[in-house]
Amino acid sequence: MDTRATGYAGHDAGEGGSASRRLRCRQRRRLTLERRARRRPWRPRVLASVGQAALRGCAGLRGRRSCQEDGRQMDGGQSPRPQQHHRTPEREGNNNYDIERMDGAREGERWQNGSSDALLRYDDRQSVHEPLMRKRTINTASQIAIVGANICPIESLDYEVVENNLFKQDWRSRKKKQIFQYIVMKWTLVLLIGLLTGLVGFFNNLAVENIAGLKLLITSDLMLNQRYFTAFLAYGGSNLVLAAAAAAICAYIAPAAAGSGIPEVKAYLNGVDAYSILAPSTLFVKIFGSILGVSAGFVLGKEGPMVHTGACIANLLGQGGSRKYHLTCNWLRYFKNDRDRRDLITCGCAAGVAAAFRAPVGGVLFALEEAASWWRSALLWRAFFTTAVVAVVLRTLIEFCRSGKCGLFGQGGLIMFDLSSTVATYSTPDLLAIIILGIIGGIFGGLFNFLLDKILRIYSIINERGAPSKILLTMIVSVITSMCSYGLPWLASCTQCPVDAMEQCPTVGRSGNYKNFQCPPGYYNGMASLFFNTNDDAIRNLFSTGTATEYHMSSLFIFFVAIYCLGLVTYGIAVPSGLFIPVILAGATYGRIVGTLLGSISNLDPGLFALLGAASFLGGTMRMTVSVCVILLELTNDLQMLPLVMLVLLISKTIADSFNKGVYDQIVVMKGLPYMEAHAEPYMRHLVAGDVVSGPLITFSGIEKVADIVTALRITGHNGFPVVDEPPLTEVPELVGLVIRSHLLVLLKGKMFMKERVKTSGSFVMERFGAFDFAKPGSGKGLKIEDLHFTDEEMQMYIDLHTIANTSPYTVVETMSLAKAALLFRELGLRHLLVVPKTPYRPPIVGILTRHDFVEEHIHGLFPSFNPHNFHSTSMGG
Repeated sequence: MDTRATGYAGHDAGEGGSASRRLRCRQRRRLTLERRARRRPWRPRVLASVGQAALRGCAGLRGRRSCQEDGRQMDGGQSPRPQQHHRTPEREGNNNYDIERMDGAREGERWQNGSSDALLRYDDRQSVHEPLMRKRTINTASQIAIVGANICPIESLDYEVVENNLFKQDWRSRKKKQIFQYIVMKWTLVLLIGLLTGLVGFFNNLAVENIAGLKLLITSDLMLNQRYFTAFLAYGGSNLVLAAAAAAICAYIAPAAAGSGIPEVKAYLNGVDAYSILAPSTLFVKIFGSILGVSAGFVLGKEGPMVHTGACIANLLGQGGSRKYHLTCNWLRYFKNDRDRRDLITCGCAAGVAAAFRAPVGGVLFALEEAASWWRSALLWRAFFTTAVVAVVLRTLIEFCRSGKCGLFGQGGLIMFDLSSTVATYSTPDLLAIIILGIIGGIFGGLFNFLLDKILRIYSIINERGAPSKILLTMIVSVITSMCSYGLPWLASCTQCPVDAMEQCPTVGRSGNYKNFQCPPGYYNGMASLFFNTNDDAIRNLFSTGTATEYHMSSLFIFFVAIYCLGLVTYGIAVPSGLFIPVILAGATYGRIVGTLLGSISNLDPGLFALLGAASFLGGTMRMTVSVCVILLELTNDLQMLPLVMLVLLISKTIADSFNKGVYDQIVVMKGLPYMEAHAEPYMRHLVAGDVVSGPLITFSGIEKVADIVTALRITGHNGFPVVDEPPLTEVPELVGLVIRSHLLVLLKGKMFMKERVKTSGSFVMERFGAFDFAKPGSGKGLKIEDLHFTDEEMQMYIDLHTIANTSPYTVVETMSLAKAALLFRELGLRHLLVVPKTPYRPPIVGILTRHDFVEEHIHGLFPSFNPHNFHSTSMGG
């Protein structure tokens, strides 16, 4: 390969000056370099291996193949093996140093390393410091992450439109009929997403109500016959079997299905992809594992898994068919790109929330506020249509079940916890109570997130030991949960049934407020009404109005402590589990406690305080405001509580933000997913794009030898390669564009090679291929370089890359602040951002910025003396 120097050196001394001044500067520079060469001769170095380059930091490696992110670049590959990389003499004015030793070089020796100029650094007191010391040049940020309970490689998604000649020809030749097909298919797909997600949501509810209801019914019958130990064995044994089954299918079939799935979907919509996130096996385990886990009595919900389920359904429909099984058609080919799949998966997230909470508007707002990193008006309309379809499906099926044809299910409705019959009148003392609830929710929410982060890190160590360890941990948590839910109600005393009870007291053989448990006829156990029910029924009991004296304060306190702790230890086991239900349960409990304590000075019903407590805890843990507010109002059908819910959410979020991040943001970081925030970090203002580009960079000529391309693809995992035309193809070096790996593989497979290095019009390539031949394949499919084989004669031939190169990639100048580059990268949904030189008479490409170049770990690795935490100013765009 050609190894002409394209190193990132200092600014040309003659920038902005006259021609004579530039000539004098070049002469002085040349004399300086000659003196240094005579004083300290140097020899070309050859690194023994890629591992040696990584260990030594690749210090000083320069040339045409330098300044790119590390070889794997989120694709699981390795860095290329440098071949006689010559050290380019340093230029005057470059005061950034490489302090890593390399092949006997003196420590502290000055190397050219990619910085644009001697940048003065400022601390938070704005005092001038010495230039930063650059330690290495390759990106060693992790290329793997935890997806569910599985460790797997990750890569970036690319939402940029590849504007090459084939794409332009396709758009010019596209007819109205094809445009109509695309529009019709997109609306058809969102319709199918809504239908399927609604059906799955109803099936989940139906299965949980019947399985858990049958388990509780058998246990209650045994207790009525005073066979208490047998009842515990039946109850605990059923929970243990269900939990073990859920953990087994999750551990052996799809480990990525563990957890809620919201952090993974959130990262996917941000541009981070891993095959297992939305795989068909993940969808299967998410549905059935969630049913088994919730039925097993765990303190978890099915709402988070439903979001992941909706995203998996959308991804499956958006694959564009299957060539392997001959299930594809011409209409589906329009969706073989990341942009359309992103829109469909966003609609799937909204549909999942709508199906879980029966809250269509809340689902749209959840996708907008929490899940999606990119939004537009057309997407809002499609998401709203999807959730409306979900609401219609649920309404139809629930009405069908009211006839009693669905077993133990049939009492539900679109309004899960109806509080509309309560007249909410509040005064100044009530507002003070709401403020207290908001403060409590913020404190408890921040503590919950802190403890959950510590527990998940411990669980990750256990889960690394394999599937048996995951199953054993799940079974241990199941036994603890069964002991708490069956044993703690024995601590509560029996209470006589109220004379004016709105429903049967005690309840026998069904769910309800007044559980008999071990009490004699005419009495009920208040704590059993909370523990010995499904989670949905327990929330319904806490939200119930007109029951101010039903629960003793001690019962509520014990239930709160138990749910708070069980919610912490349950999330993280190898079953699909959501956080919404545990958080709502705990928040509603302490909300009812506050309402009971302030009953003498407040006009609000304790059931309304339970609603406000749930809102405060949701705001304190998840840090969502608008979507949580609307979801709770749709759940309870109580619009009069809107001002109070808004107030308590704002207070709790503000308090909790002073402690840590939201729970999903923390989990994203803990899992190692390189998530790009909507704002740039404050320290990024003190760096420029050229400071963080990493190597080695591999570029191709517009007419490149087949052997060079094949070698680069085999020894690297790079996804993008700059294309640079050099003499004699052009008068001066010129950046043609960017070509991606998948397009190179398709072109190589076609073997349209040339014997001479001659620039062509590309017409023969455009006659052979169409734009859809280069479309992105579905998950787990696509060409690999290992599948292609070439003869020695073919390896010495040439191939024209001009036709498939993206001639308009996004570029930034090397002196752009890293904060602006990060915002541009995130808002445009890029995978590659090219960095070009600011000064003339230099190679046309400096390096490539990718997602990992913005990661704090990488920046701190480049500049060990640079402490990002010293900068506390308001971040850009925030």
